[in-house]
Amino acid sequence: MAEYSYFDRDLSWLSFNGRILLEAANDSVPLMERVNFLAIFSSNLDEFYRVRMPVLSALDNLGRLKDTSAGNNPLLIAKQTIQRQQEKYGEILRGGIIPGLLQNKIHLLFNEVIPEEIVPAIEDYFFSQIMAFLQPIELSDKKKLFPQNNQLYLLVTLEYGGKLEKTIILNIPSGELPRFFKVASKGKTYILFIDDIIRHNLGQLFKNEKVTGCYSFKITRDAELDLKDEYSGDLSDQIEEQLQKRDSGIATRFLHQPGIPLRILQLVNENWDIPTSSNVQGGNYHNLKDLFSFPVSIPALYYEKWPAIIYNPADERESIFDRIAIKDQLISTPYQSYGTILRFFNEAALDESVEEIYVTLYRVASDSRIVNALINAAATGKKVTVLIELKARFDEANNLKWAKKMKAAGVDIVYSVTALKVHAKVALVKRRVNDRVKYYGLLATGNFNESTAAFYTDHILMTANGAILREVELLFIFLAKREKPKAPDQIKFRHLLVAQFNLQDRFLAMIDREKNNAAKGLPAAITVKLNNLEEKVLIAKLYEASNAGVKISMIVRSICCLVPGVKGMSENITIKRIVDRYLEHGRVFIFHNNNQPEVYMGSADWMNRNVHRRIEVCFPVYDEQVKAEITSIINLQLQDNQQAVMLNEKIENVPIAAETASVRSQEQIYKLLKLKQTVV
Repeated sequence: MAEYSYFDRDLSWLSFNGRILLEAANDSVPLMERVNFLAIFSSNLDEFYRVRMPVLSALDNLGRLKDTSAGNNPLLIAKQTIQRQQEKYGEILRGGIIPGLLQNKIHLLFNEVIPEEIVPAIEDYFFSQIMAFLQPIELSDKKKLFPQNNQLYLLVTLEYGGKLEKTIILNIPSGELPRFFKVASKGKTYILFIDDIIRHNLGQLFKNEKVTGCYSFKITRDAELDLKDEYSGDLSDQIEEQLQKRDSGIATRFLHQPGIPLRILQLVNENWDIPTSSNVQGGNYHNLKDLFSFPVSIPALYYEKWPAIIYNPADERESIFDRIAIKDQLISTPYQSYGTILRFFNEAALDESVEEIYVTLYRVASDSRIVNALINAAATGKKVTVLIELKARFDEANNLKWAKKMKAAGVDIVYSVTALKVHAKVALVKRRVNDRVKYYGLLATGNFNESTAAFYTDHILMTANGAILREVELLFIFLAKREKPKAPDQIKFRHLLVAQFNLQDRFLAMIDREKNNAAKGLPAAITVKLNNLEEKVLIAKLYEASNAGVKISMIVRSICCLVPGVKGMSENITIKRIVDRYLEHGRVFIFHNNNQPEVYMGSADWMNRNVHRRIEVCFPVYDEQVKAEITSIINLQLQDNQQAVMLNEKIENVPIAAETASVRSQEQIYKLLKLKQTVV
């Protein structure tokens, strides 16, 4: 293999979080949407410290971190990058958000003295509400105190009996109460962090001591579950046991307010076995992902609502299965209503001709209508089989809850093997029509989850294509055996691309075909849309195709290890990132194929985990109308010069100069699908 360059995956992810920060700084974005982007940034960073920082630290300790192209340490660069981003975050909040709120007569008290006029209201709230949840504990009392993951605390130093000092840890009950308190006075609305209400009333808590210092902090802990391949019991029992230990993981970050005396900081490190390398100095307020719940509801400060387009309302009395039998249908959420997908499951549950239902579930909505439909189907005597992935990170407890409920209702529950996640998004319904069993299916780029469907852009193909759906059935038969694939040719998939079987080989072959066409002077192009791009074999093949003259256009939302635009390596590859009101989530693959384009969609990013450690499904789009529709959507995204940026060879997000008419792809896609609906 030729010597190629790759971006570090974690630094590229931080570059994406920097792109989120750009949106928070964008004056053309409505003010409260900018606040939401600040919350997204904070939530993302918390996850980075829980999931990726432990990996970087471990590799660094083993001496395995080395950036050969620059001679730099990715762990050090990551910390420096985060520090710069945090500083930018503060500038946006202080210089843009807070003044913008003031223009709307909303005063966010941020490191400010509480005005006397609202003191009675906040003291009443403290005594009547907050005080019920406070648990002051001495730092030295290890038996009573173990700081929970990402829980907010105040470290309070007290002086008593002359010069004696005591250190108290005081919880900030932001999980039990709203993080913000709102009070109106003299035509102005004040909003405070409950942190500051507690600070203001410390004298009421510690009446016999003198408060000499007060510093906010939180601890972020490693989120990895320790699952054993050789575990012989029920996987759900193992997951449940490990979930109880997750918040007791090692500390990956001790984020603290500036000004903590060194002696107190050392005492904390020693008392809780926190390495000093995990100390991170931040601002006075942490967990700013709580800005998601910022108590402002002025419509003008948010995006204008785009009502979800109701799919084909003229045929509501027709069975959805009869409609699918006529031709393939495409639903693109959240532009189009997810109600059509819910209807698919609801009809399957109550249609007397439906005999069997199969579905994979990865992240289940907390109040899932889909699961309730599956339970109802089992109650009416239908055979219902659900592969529910218990190892979906941070959704394990919710998935476990639903698995138990379905199992109790008579649903056949299948869990994946410990070392292999099932990330495929497929459903199959077998229905008896005129004494013949017919197949109907859903193949999707995103989870069967009505909650995330409201803000994730995904595509769901509804089809009655027997050739494709018989392969879906083969996949379910294999998954029910709960075994790892023994060989790539264990099942012959000719239509589906399935990770562990043929997915990587088929993608490599299609890239090679474009490369060979370019060598023959034939038209050759590849368009790929992904969330994440890391797997080096596939990236290297794209580099080869670029060197052969294939034009490669990519839309990669987050992690991207491919270095674009480098002469002699990737000069024919461009990469865009799109961040707008919805989270770009669909995966789409278009191969020019000498003017006979092949289009695939599916669940698989080109990541090591997706290609090598998961069951993923990508599926072909055969219907010409559906193919034209998805191609039009992707073309609009490639033309985006408002919400898209170009990723350059330095991993920077570069704004696009609008040399032609401005194109905001999400807005244009909504108009396109709305027009299609009008035509129908």
